[in-house]
Parts: sequence; structure tokens; C-alpha cells
Amino acid sequence: MRPLAALRAARRGPILQVAKSAAATIAAWIIAGWVVPGHLPVFAAIAALLVVQPSVNQSFAKAVERSIGVIAGVVIAVLLSLALGQLSWVVLLAVVVAMVAAWAFKATPGTSNQVAISAMLVLALGSASPDYAMDRILETLIGAAIGFVVNVMVVPPVLLAPARRDLALLGGELAASLDRLGTAIVAPQSSARRNELMVEARLLRPMKAASDASLRAGDESLTLNPRGGRHRDELAAMHALQERLGPVVTQVIGMTRAYVDHYDDTLPSEPAVSAIAEQLHRAGHDVRLAVQLAEVDPEPEAMTSVIPALTSPLEIRPPSSRSWVLIGSLTEDLRRIRAGLRGDG
Repeated sequence: MRPLAALRAARRGPILQVAKSAAATIAAWIIAGWVVPGHLPVFAAIAALLVVQPSVNQSFAKAVERSIGVIAGVVIAVLLSLALGQLSWVVLLAVVVAMVAAWAFKATPGTSNQVAISAMLVLALGSASPDYAMDRILETLIGAAIGFVVNVMVVPPVLLAPARRDLALLGGELAASLDRLGTAIVAPQSSARRNELMVEARLLRPMKAASDASLRAGDESLTLNPRGGRHRDELAAMHALQERLGPVVTQVIGMTRAYVDHYDDTLPSEPAVSAIAEQLHRAGHDVRLAVQLAEVDPEPEAMTSVIPALTSPLEIRPPSSRSWVLIGSLTEDLRRIRAGLRGDG
């Protein structure tokens, strides 16, 4: 079953996107068939189908890529047909020439494939005369334009929900990691539990990467989007929160790493440990508060206070010689977390 898994996405795409692709394809077929009669408007239908993308910006890029690829492929096919005739091997030569030409111009893989496919289709389906070539180019432009217009006019997609979800998950797990570390340092922990803490902390990295990717997708979905104006402030707030949480992710992983590397059974008896544990829990509270105030969590966890908890400096008594490295490391990272969450740089 593993090969089949590559054919399936993690989740279904919106049914609206399917309807828009179908509508754009049908409209392109009808309009191109009316404007350019005589042949089945295959190029227009393919162009419209490919241009309807998850974002308006991607639709525009795909329309440009499709148009340039078809024009280049048709020109190559016509020139080779005029020079070498209608022999079957000319089709294979056209594909090779198209791929080499695209490579020479450093075209993207999508554009390179489009040039080769267009050259092959022109030679395989038509006479490759100049008139036929111009009709296919016009047909493609009509299909690309219709696909772009349909994607813009019919509820253009705004991909803020995934960004909101992933950022809320990151904030929740980051706060939980701070709480777990605060609970762990005040009591002796087994080697297995310390390794488990490290594994849980490292999971923050892929969660941050997922949040970064969702925010980039959100940015792209608002580009050229007529619905983007009313959503840009919300996306800017999520970007600002991500910038605040990003360094905290690094610091929490570092704090957990320091705890695991420098663990000692006498650590819970250190006078400063209970105060550090309290500050870790306060930091977790402030992370949850930051996520709630940024309105990225539709059902925020109940807060005990809406006032930031990291409001006063931490006073540390000198630790023992065996724990001073760990105590110093945790204290410095707490200072950085406090500064980041308060926006002090």
C-alpha cells in the first residue's frame, strides 16, 4: 500500500476548488471553440484546468508559465515541421529540441515540460502550419485568461485558517514544553524521562517549520487577491507573533538540552530551582496569553490571568559548584524569553 500512499494528500482540497476548475474548463472549451473554430479546443481546456490554483498568485504564475511554454513549443514545432516535413520522428526530435532549448534558457521544470508537451501535441494533432500554430497560441491564451478570471472572481482562496491553526498548535506546545521543564527540574527524574523531555522539545522544530510554511502560504494567497485587504492586518499580527515565538522555541530546546546534559540528582535541592520552575510556568502562561491576544486560537485555553506573569526580575542565590553552569544557563535563557515575550528585543 505504500506506493498508493504517494497518490493521496493528507487532506482533501476544498470542493469549491474542484467546482471552479470544472467551470473554468467548460467555459474555456465553449469560448475558445467559438473564437477559434475548426479544431477541438484542447489547448484552451488544458490551460484553464492548470491555471486554477490554490491561490491567485499561483494562478497568475501558472498562466504565464503555460502561455510562454505553449508559445515556445508551438514555434519550435512549426519551424521543425517546415524544415523537415511531417515525418513521425520529427515529433521526437521536437521534444528533444524543446527540452534542450528550455534548459539553455534556465526555464523552470514546469515551463520546460510545457514547451516539450506543446511541441509534441502540435505535431501530433495538427498540421503545424503557421495558421494552426497561431490558433493554438490564441486558444491557450483564452484558456489561461479564463482560468485566472474564474479563480479571481469566484471566491478567491484566502489561506489564513491553516496558518492560524499551525501557529496556535505551536504556541500551545511551546507553553506545554515550558511547563513540563518547570515541573521536571523540581524533582528527581529518571534517564528515560529526561530523554522523553528532550524528544518532546525537539518536536517544536517541525511545528515551527509547519507554521512558517503556513504563513508563507497565507502571504501568497493574499497576493493579487481582491479579498486580501481585510485579511492583511490579521496575517501581519500572526507574523509578529511568529517572530516572537521563534526565538523562544530555540531557547526552550536549549534549556532542555542543558538540563539533560548537566542533570544531577541534587539539582532539586538547589535554592534557586523552585524560583526558576515558577518562572518557567509563568513563561508558559505568557506564551498562551500571547497566542490568545493575537486571536490565532479560536478556542483559547482558560487563562488564570490576562496580565503577563513575567513582570519582575528573578533573584538567584549562588548555586553550588556542581549546578552553577545549569542554573546560569537556565537563568540566561529565561531572561531572553522574558525579553522576547515583552517585545524588548
